[in-house]
Amino acid sequence: MRVLVSGASGLIGSAVVAELNLSGHQVTTLGRSSDPANNSVTWNVETKAGSLKSIDGLDAVIHLAGESIGNKRWSQEQKKKITDSRLAGTEFLIELLGEAGLKPEAFISASAIGYYGDRGNQLLDESSPKGEGFLADLVAKWEDKAQKASDLGARVVTLRTGVVLSSYGGALSKQLPLFKYGLGAALGSGKQYLSWIHLEDEVRAILLALDNQKISGAVNLVSEHPVTNLEFSKAIAKVLNRPMLLKVPKPVIELGLGKEFADELLLASQRVVPKVLSQSGFEFQFNQLENALSDLLR
Repeated sequence: MRVLVSGASGLIGSAVVAELNLSGHQVTTLGRSSDPANNSVTWNVETKAGSLKSIDGLDAVIHLAGESIGNKRWSQEQKKKITDSRLAGTEFLIELLGEAGLKPEAFISASAIGYYGDRGNQLLDESSPKGEGFLADLVAKWEDKAQKASDLGARVVTLRTGVVLSSYGGALSKQLPLFKYGLGAALGSGKQYLSWIHLEDEVRAILLALDNQKISGAVNLVSEHPVTNLEFSKAIAKVLNRPMLLKVPKPVIELGLGKEFADELLLASQRVVPKVLSQSGFEFQFNQLENALSDLLR
């Protein structure tokens, strides 16, 4: 299969490209700079520069590009970067596909469980309504942009990904130094639900969405067992054989990171389950948190 991957240098994208190559697919990467290790084309969303006319036929697109939502405080400038990289980026990519006369059979686009907002203990699947807040509104608009790929005849899948666990990047790698020194802590009350997925299962689920023509629309990429933030913190400490005695009060988190950032990313409760994956027969390699952490931190 001939696959175009955007965001190929990111945590998830690089793992997806590696797996596609191992599986014998013909991969072209799309990024701001050329990649000597991969067949690549360049684009720039801000300047609307780029072309896909050099690509000779295309079966699928895996669109993972987007400004990180968790690396910086949410200033108005940063929120604009986050928004434009997703909305303008998705729109521009579909525009480039049309200009090049490419009609991929599948358009697999990144999305996020931020769609659901802060929902307490409510169990959320793909049929649950949108929540409130900056992220919920952004994800809804992002998914609407991705759906425009259906005008090219593509089957559109939007990947509502939770917290991806990897020792090489993402949220877990940022927490590890503190936990290793016995300074790990639960955030706020610790009662908020966190929906997670091991990077290996994330990649396998994306490839399932690519291959399974019956899958379309929103797909929750999370394990079947969401946990509270307190349970998550205790599990890290247990695997590392370190104490976990601290809690960081909500006002301290909001003061340090900004209220909107803290409330939507760290303190929001999202108890999400992967109904579509389960109905598709997907088998998780790491469905229990302690097993996933043991694999990553051994």
